[in-house]
Amino acid sequence: MPNDFIISQLPSNKILLGGKEYDFYSGTAYLGMNQDADFKRLLIEGMNHYGMSFGSSRNGNLQLDIYDQAEEKMARWVGAENALTVSSGMLAGQVVAQYLKTQNATFFYAPSSHSANFHEPNISLPSVSFEVWASNICQEVSEKNAPHSVIVCNSCDAIKLSSYHFDWTNKLPKNQKITLIIDDSHGLGITGENGSGIFKQITVNENVRLVVVSSLHKAMGIAGGVVFSDKDFIHTLRYTAFFASCSPITPAYLYAYMHADEIYEKNQQKLKDNIHRFLSQLSDSLSLFNFIKNYPVYYSLRDDLYDFLFQKGIFIYSFAYPIKTGKPNTRIVLSSWHTNAQIDYLADTIKEFSGV
Repeated sequence: MPNDFIISQLPSNKILLGGKEYDFYSGTAYLGMNQDADFKRLLIEGMNHYGMSFGSSRNGNLQLDIYDQAEEKMARWVGAENALTVSSGMLAGQVVAQYLKTQNATFFYAPSSHSANFHEPNISLPSVSFEVWASNICQEVSEKNAPHSVIVCNSCDAIKLSSYHFDWTNKLPKNQKITLIIDDSHGLGITGENGSGIFKQITVNENVRLVVVSSLHKAMGIAGGVVFSDKDFIHTLRYTAFFASCSPITPAYLYAYMHADEIYEKNQQKLKDNIHRFLSQLSDSLSLFNFIKNYPVYYSLRDDLYDFLFQKGIFIYSFAYPIKTGKPNTRIVLSSWHTNAQIDYLADTIKEFSGV
């Protein structure tokens, strides 16, 4: 069965394919914000106030107040000194990587690091597991003894669903200049305290600069990206030519974000409820999946699960990523927009597939 479909409407908890409705369990809209009616109303308010877009440089002689306001709020939420928003998660990674490239830094990449954070177009990533890499990285950095070492990794493996430990971060050499970059695109909004992601969970020595980059498109439902770090580093990024030449996030999204605390809290709780409901019904079928505790994605080596669920009116994630010619990644993605009846039907159908 071909896995590629073209639709003419934005997915929500259902999609329409060939005149038939399917329950939709794919994508990265973990909190369902891109179809949340209350968030849409705030976005429309923001457009009425700020217009459809703002294509000017953030460093121009006329600036909008909403950017500084939203960045201050995001930084407080995450626990960082400062934040800098940009128009995509890819750009968040690149504004950091391209600046550090000019500093003659030596880069160390963890397995499965996202290409948004590459300082060159093609990077050869380690083929070992994250655990093996993490057990060796401190020694590798120490032995290299570069004038400035940059370590890049994700906050978790959101493809094959492995949680990462970060107890190695406070064991890095204390006598070297080090920047640690963590991509939290699949954590921000749904992991950590009140969805604040990984920043508060990382401890480093004084010589290590912590930088967390993230897409805001996923759980947060905002068409943009963000960088979190200390004030000095964010100030430096703000006044690079790379940042100054890029158009910012559409300000209406940040207006919506500023007024959406209750909406995020509501959807975070609904997602937690959906995860609990799903897992509570699959105790005898959980061996089908790799998953992370309290995380809404479930990876399976059984690629035939896709066809079985499709025949039952359930559409899940199943395609090769990031290289199209690779093995499909078969995953079920829960969202806040799924109803109790949908969760129950999904669980029952998986049990039927597994013969339970």
